[in-house]
Amino acid sequence: MTPERPLRADAARNRYALLKAASEEFAAHGLDASVADIARRAGIGKGTVFRHFSTKDDLLAAVVIDRIDGLGLLARDLLTAPDPGAALLEFMEAAAGRQRQLDLSFLRDAHSVNDLLDDTRSELFTAITALVERAKDAGAIRPDITGMDVILLMCAPNHVVSFVPDAPPDLWRRYLGIIFDGLRPEGARPLPAAS
Repeated sequence: MTPERPLRADAARNRYALLKAASEEFAAHGLDASVADIARRAGIGKGTVFRHFSTKDDLLAAVVIDRIDGLGLLARDLLTAPDPGAALLEFMEAAAGRQRQLDLSFLRDAHSVNDLLDDTRSELFTAITALVERAKDAGAIRPDITGMDVILLMCAPNHVVSFVPDAPPDLWRRYLGIIFDGLRPEGARPLPAAS
């Protein structure tokens, strides 16, 4: 297998613009977003889209992988932070903040678009679980919290705020604080088993 050549500067700019436009278009119209509208939003021709991605599913997968890769990189970087509890909170803040900047609810329907997604998602989940284990070992969070708990709670602050009409832009931070306090060991009661 030959190594992948780096993109030329203009091709890299087009790819960045394309992924940004696709994220926005998928967020606005879900999986029904058209390639023509994505190309128009990116300021490129439809043919350029298909030079980068042979199908709309491949483009959607690239958007998802781009988001997941960014979070995975942050999670892996935070594994060496001196304060494991603060590292976990920083990760959860970043995950919620990134979700707030761009509505990614369309990703719920994108779970099996491309085989690469499973590997990318698995790497992210492994890094999050390692952050959780470090925080538990340091006594920063309760011992019965799992990586899956944190994975499921990452989107909760924005989900809760989505039901509040005209919510202040930073209201999600309040609910993240409540969630994170629930992870702390002080005053914790045993959780029901995760079946």
